[in-house]
Amino acid sequence: MADANPLKITDVILRDAHQSLLATRMKTEDMLPIAEKLDQVGFFSLEMWGGATFDSCIRFLNEDPWERVRLLKKKAPKTPFQMLLRGQNLLGYRHYADDIVERFVKHSCDVGIDIFRIFDALNDFRNIQKAVETAKKYGGTVEGTISYTVSPVHTVDLYVKMSKTLEDMGSDIICLKDMAGLLTPEVTGELVRRIKETVNLPIHLHTHATTGLVGMNLMRAIDNGVDMVDTAISAMSMGTSHYATECLVAGLKGTSRDTGLDLNLLHEIADYFKEVRKHYAAFESDFKSVDVKILDSQIPGGMISNMENQLKEQNAIDKLDEVLLEVPRVRKDMGYPPLVTPTSQIVGSQATLNVLTGERYKVITKETRECVMGKYGKLPAEIDPELLEKVREGQEIIDCRPADLLEPEWDTICKELGSQVTSDEDRLTYAMFPKVALKFFETRGKPLPEPVASGNGSKPAAAPAAQPAATPVAAAAATGPAAYTVHVNGKAYNVEVAPAGTAVTAAPAAPAAPAAAPAPAPASTGGGGGQAVTSPLPGSVFALKCKVGDTVNEGDTVIVLESMKMETEVHSPFSGRVEAIPAQEGANVQTGDTLVIIA
Repeated sequence: MADANPLKITDVILRDAHQSLLATRMKTEDMLPIAEKLDQVGFFSLEMWGGATFDSCIRFLNEDPWERVRLLKKKAPKTPFQMLLRGQNLLGYRHYADDIVERFVKHSCDVGIDIFRIFDALNDFRNIQKAVETAKKYGGTVEGTISYTVSPVHTVDLYVKMSKTLEDMGSDIICLKDMAGLLTPEVTGELVRRIKETVNLPIHLHTHATTGLVGMNLMRAIDNGVDMVDTAISAMSMGTSHYATECLVAGLKGTSRDTGLDLNLLHEIADYFKEVRKHYAAFESDFKSVDVKILDSQIPGGMISNMENQLKEQNAIDKLDEVLLEVPRVRKDMGYPPLVTPTSQIVGSQATLNVLTGERYKVITKETRECVMGKYGKLPAEIDPELLEKVREGQEIIDCRPADLLEPEWDTICKELGSQVTSDEDRLTYAMFPKVALKFFETRGKPLPEPVASGNGSKPAAAPAAQPAATPVAAAAATGPAAYTVHVNGKAYNVEVAPAGTAVTAAPAAPAAPAAAPAPAPASTGGGGGQAVTSPLPGSVFALKCKVGDTVNEGDTVIVLESMKMETEVHSPFSGRVEAIPAQEGANVQTGDTLVIIA
């Protein structure tokens, strides 16, 4: 049968597939060898940037995310490159001023991004207007995006209305983004049909395999005229990822929607990624098949694998089931936001804290407060009155476009960095994640210590090797090896790193002292008679808000912790003078650890 209306395919192997399955840890070096073959396939586009990739590159992989685009573009010049952009959030977890949005989107065009899938986590389209205008201004193709979710206030009629709004804003394509795999066949067919009746734009469907309905959903979308769909090469498909590319290509062969893609070439690519996946076994999600319960928790694929790793880091993986039950409760309390970055992280982190602290909203993250107060946009439904009362503290909820309240940021960033950073590209990286970026600038280009092979493949597990978190045990002499403690699959190893030809050793580390075990904080610290302000949760010290000698009042913020990429302010439970600050910036802390001593 002639190809009357071939289905177009975007393969997400270089972004969402490994974000969903491997906590976004795939290195550029594992992408480059196969890029030329990916370019030969004839995909509508390759999704290879955006989402969590930018953060992961500088936080864990010691890679420049901008350079990733350039290197891949050289290998795959024919196929359009696509990125996922969070509107006014860009690739971070807060709203950025318009001048940062414009510079970031323009530079993304400059380095080789062709298609911008632009969404807002709350479907507040005021928050994507600037990014849409900028992408079009500099020659990009815009996929105006609807974040699909299910709640008492989200209906097919609402989504159809949204599609018309996106068309009127100047979108070139309408994307229906089902990040958690919540679509059902009946709803999928109706949505695609009615949106196509409403707008004169191509429709692109993005949906995950988590709940097992993905194959039926894709066929209903195809039967109702969807123009493009997202899939992932089979070696990195299904589970929390996407439907397998080869399955769809084979299933449509000889029909009016035949993709025309070469299955033999796709098999070669799948064989390559089958081996690559072994290198990242340390980050494999336990969600490897089907979980229909996700229809209740609504947690998107990328969030599941990251949540598992965050709980493992805090020795609390046994709490995962409790967290999954708490997520929909928090989501309801917060007015039913769709669970997609950054709201998925905000809701997920708050649910995790509610479980870990043993009391709902005992600790409220900065991002939860800001979301409830309207700093991320308008929430879809009413907020739980008790939560609102805890958060607002007499303040009024914002009802304007949040970015209208932000002053331009670029000049301030340039002043902060001074002469130590001279490229606009690095300034943009700093704008996204200031503290992480500064650490990255220090380590960029320097080899990180390779851990002992974990037995999961021919190479060491990618995550421990990539994370610049090995702790120096002893300073090396100028020509001697440097000693590190490296954690691999939960075990500590003492390793020495030295120039080639120098003998090194690797042995199990001595058992760690039980300091990490949380213990009730004493009312007094002894010696100086001060009282301890203790950590309410596991995390790292993000910022000190006081110094020794300061006078603080009860309720003052003394330290900001970072946990699960969210910030939590720690308030002093009493007034007095700061006598000591045992916890320094960047230090890891556990629940109950002493942060500040107040006399």
